[in-house]
Amino acid sequence: MNTFEKDKQFVAPTYARFPLEITGGKGAILTGSDGKEYIDLGSGIAVNTFGACDEEWVNAVKAQLDKFAHTSNLYYTSPCADLAEMLCNRTGMKNVFFSNSGAEANETAIKAARRYGALNKGNDYYTIVTLEKSFHGRTHTTLAATGQENFHKEFLPLTEGFVHTPPNDIEKLRETVQNNKCCAIMIELVQGEGGVNALDQKFVDEIAKLCKEQDLILIADEVQTGNGRTGKLYAYMHYGITPDVVSTAKGLGGGLPLGATMLGEKVKDIFTPGLNGSTFGANPVCCSGAISILSRLTDKFLEEVSEKAQLVRDTLSGADGIEDISGLGLMIGIKTVKEAKEVVNYCMERGVLVLTAKDRVRLLPPLNIEKEVLSKALEIIKEACKL
Repeated sequence: MNTFEKDKQFVAPTYARFPLEITGGKGAILTGSDGKEYIDLGSGIAVNTFGACDEEWVNAVKAQLDKFAHTSNLYYTSPCADLAEMLCNRTGMKNVFFSNSGAEANETAIKAARRYGALNKGNDYYTIVTLEKSFHGRTHTTLAATGQENFHKEFLPLTEGFVHTPPNDIEKLRETVQNNKCCAIMIELVQGEGGVNALDQKFVDEIAKLCKEQDLILIADEVQTGNGRTGKLYAYMHYGITPDVVSTAKGLGGGLPLGATMLGEKVKDIFTPGLNGSTFGANPVCCSGAISILSRLTDKFLEEVSEKAQLVRDTLSGADGIEDISGLGLMIGIKTVKEAKEVVNYCMERGVLVLTAKDRVRLLPPLNIEKEVLSKALEIIKEACKL
């Protein structure tokens, strides 16, 4: 059997895969088993920060593998401590809990907020406000946090204690907080799976104000938006706010599974020994890869990310068949007259890999993609969208 046949027989049928097997790659160029090369504008859904086979990342991972691959959190390791120090120094957060995925990072954020509510407001103050069109993960609890009913209906009853309010509706937000015993508000600054929609500045300001007034924990879910994706290290930095908790994953590991929940001043002491844990969290190989990634996300590099984002907007805005461009930095949504899947299929046939989010074409290229390669891919996207 070939890979396609084995997958169909032995892998749980949870993915609607594209008819393409990836066999190799370098940077923003991937190779398929069909022998063709593809410009990758998905980067493993915002995971491969520096593309495929990035030498510095590979060398960092190999160097740690030559020492030891795993030891558990019963012992100290320098990659864990060094990465936590880097994250805190870059964000102003006070400490970090490491896990394996974005969903786990969000689970930890939820646990931190609920324990804070119980200790400071009362045991019945456990409700967390999230936004409609949000996506926070696929565990039972993060599904409940997700503000999209289509993710809920097959898995009821979900974890209680979440209410959803429309994005950018300040009046509804205040009403929701007033009518519930809340401990936190949890937001994505750019709703990725919800359609690549950036929140309005006034709405985010109101959230920060409400959290201060009502002693609520402000959680920024930066699983997809974080680690340079938007042109800042984390998307909340565009908005001038300071969250109490920041969750992240995806691009932090650069290709290996790693989640992080950064805890600010209000919740820095919320976890004590035994209250949380993860067997593989802070795996030294994953942390070594992340140190390689984070150390290169300099201000100069992030300026270049913003320049590439502007190149995308300048090239595609107003083009035939394109209605509008949404998102922030290199997290981009394209509203097309044609169905998004039709555009995706056309692009793949011509050697460009793009994604979808709701009814939009979604672009999440490696942050270091060369401008010439990006421009070539954008011309193919324009052809795909043309009426």
